[in-house]
Amino acid sequence: MWQTFLTPIDLYCERTGPEFWAEPVNALTNLAFIAAGLWGVREVRRRGTGTFAEVLAWWVVAIGIGSALFHTFANRGTIWADVLPIAGFTLAYTLFNLRRFLGMKWGKAIVVFVAFYTVAGLITFAVPDWLRQASNGTTGYLPPFLALAFFGAWVAASGNRAGWYNLAGSAIFVVSVICRMIDPLVCGSFPLGTHFLWHILNAVMLGVLLAATARFGKAVGSRQ
Repeated sequence: MWQTFLTPIDLYCERTGPEFWAEPVNALTNLAFIAAGLWGVREVRRRGTGTFAEVLAWWVVAIGIGSALFHTFANRGTIWADVLPIAGFTLAYTLFNLRRFLGMKWGKAIVVFVAFYTVAGLITFAVPDWLRQASNGTTGYLPPFLALAFFGAWVAASGNRAGWYNLAGSAIFVVSVICRMIDPLVCGSFPLGTHFLWHILNAVMLGVLLAATARFGKAVGSRQ
């Protein structure tokens, strides 16, 4: 089993072998996530937004660490360090939207949460294989994009300015997805690839979401 976990993975243009430092730019640009997360921690504490918000900020730091692990020790084990923090943040931030930005009680929030991700999962599952391959696997990021767009519009319509931050995040996310998608297509003319831009733009996007979290996410009354 350990041999399976240690099987090298070569997914990105910059990597040319299984060595530790075969993706230096892809690895180092994960510092952008760590910077965004630490900035978010400072903002949340400065504004007194609470524990839930601070956890989200530290989660962004974890995304940077996990992704850096994968882009240095690129194997079937470390890929989970890359994927799981991103998935976890997506789910937690959705709950934050429902609880703090839309003011839902836990019962209603859970129902909306499950219903949304059931639909988003079905949409993602229905994507044809040719499109998954043509997009370099970026269709797997449909649920977080749909969450930003859908809940961003809902929160904005409710009169909470945090919704516009979500919508801005979804727009940035579209550009970052394009950078991830075209990475294998540009290898011949640009050996560095474009995956590092996926990191930088997503760090900016997460910084925007943490700004909304810090500025508009303070618990009201008994809502925690």
